[in-house]
Parts: sequence; C-alpha cells; structure tokens
Amino acid sequence: MIASMTGFSRKNGEFHFDKMDFSWFWEVKSVNNKSIDIKMKVPAWLDSALAQSCKNILMQNFARGSFSLYLDLSSNVASQQLKINEDLLNALTAKAIELYQSHEAVLQKPTTSELLAIKGVCETEDVSLNEEETEMLVKALLKSFEEACQKLQHDRKEEGEKIRQALLDILQNIASIVAKVDAFAKTQPEKLKSRLQAQLDLLLDPTNPVSEDRLAQEVALYVARADIQEEVDRLKAHIATAQNLLALNEPVGRRLDFLCQELNREANTTCSKSCDIELTNYGMDLKTLIEQFREQVQNIE
Repeated sequence: MIASMTGFSRKNGEFHFDKMDFSWFWEVKSVNNKSIDIKMKVPAWLDSALAQSCKNILMQNFARGSFSLYLDLSSNVASQQLKINEDLLNALTAKAIELYQSHEAVLQKPTTSELLAIKGVCETEDVSLNEEETEMLVKALLKSFEEACQKLQHDRKEEGEKIRQALLDILQNIASIVAKVDAFAKTQPEKLKSRLQAQLDLLLDPTNPVSEDRLAQEVALYVARADIQEEVDRLKAHIATAQNLLALNEPVGRRLDFLCQELNREANTTCSKSCDIELTNYGMDLKTLIEQFREQVQNIE
C-alpha cells in the first residue's frame, strides 16, 4: 500500500508508582521530506533516555518524512512534598499549652504558625524516581510512542491510498495522450512524404543547385527529427513501470520521482521533434499531466 508522508497521531498513556502517578500524551506529526528528519520536544530530564530510542523506532516504521515529536508528561505530585513531623509538633504543642497555662500572666497564647515555624516540625522532601523507576517509566513511554507511530502509519496509508488513486487516474490520462501521439506518429510517413517532396522540388530546382551529399544529409536529418516512435515506446514503458510500482506494498516515492524525470524527458523530446501544431499540443498536454503526477509523487513515502 502506498503511504503519504503527511500524517498526525496522538496517543495517551499512564503509569503508576506507589508514591506518584504519571500521565502523558504523545503527538507525532509528519510532512514531506527527501529523507528522515526528526525534531523532538520532551522533558529535559528524559531527553537522553528517549532521543535515540525514538529515532530508532521511527526509522523502523518509516522510510522518509520530516517528523515532529512532542511529549506532554505530568504527575499527580509536585517535585517537592511537604512533610510534617507530627510527633514533634504534638510534643511542642503540649509543652506550649502547659507553659501558657502556668504563666498566663506573662506569656502570650501560642499560635499555630509559631509552632509550625519551629525547626524540624515542617520539612520538604524531594519526590523523584530512582534509576529503576526511571527505566520503567521510559519503557512505558517508548511502548506508547511505538503505538503512536503505528497510528501515524495507518493515517499515512489511508491518505496514501487516495494519492495512489489520483496517480493512477493521471497515468490513465497520460496513456490516453500517448495513444493519440502514437496514432499521430503512424500518419506521419504520408505527411512527411508530401512535405519532403515539396522541399525536394525546391532543392532540386535548376536555379538552386544542391550537391547530392547535401541533399542526402537534409533528407536524413529531416527523417531523424520527425521520427518519434522511439519516444512513444519509452513513454509506454515508463507508464507501465509506474503502474507496477503503484501496485507494490513498499516505499516507492524515490523511484517514482526518478520516473517523472524520464517521462518529462521523453515529452520534451517529442515536442522538440514536432513538425505539426497538433503534435506540439499533445506534447504540452503530456508535460502538464506529468507535472501533476510529479506534484502528487512528492507527497508519498
């Protein structure tokens, strides 16, 4: 199946630890490119762990395209968590109440903020993953990323099928014009004969002496320039090759791109050999269709 190079996918995921939960979504976008080009935006603390693995997964699934990867990762806790030493706080509270009750005349009533401000009552502790937990999270993220790539591949193939059908339609139109050129080429001998006879009559006029060698050269040149059967045969062969490539279940974008150049070369030669406005018009129609074909080919993998 032909695949487009343009596509988008989004994949959600989550992972649970005892002390925190993670949730995320991957977004993967792709557009046209001659080879594989990758831009990533992931949390800085995971960049080194994810970068190369994500690139390897992309290269296993796709032949070419420009890819933008974005990971939005969040957890249900902040990076720091408040910890209260309740045993110490209870002991200090009891002692403060006892002192106040004993010396109410000279002491102020203790406040909550004063008790919490005592060193050792409130502390913050970092909430972070150890090496093993980080490895587990990275493994889950990569599995989710691979699923996002599979969704992207499916999206690109759906779009590619539309492009394939458009390419086949254009090829059919090209084949139709080539058939007209072929039919025209078969009528050429009689037209050439009468046209050449008129030129020979002019060249052989007694008042316009021409050597036999010069005459032979002119005839040979005229015939060679007017013969387009070789170009017609090559155009037919290129059309058949393109149709065969579009039936393959593999990336064929580069080969079709090269084939466009060959088709265009034969169309140009046909136009340059034309001695008739009708054939010239056919050649121009061919060039227009080939350009349409080339534009579509730029979109496939």
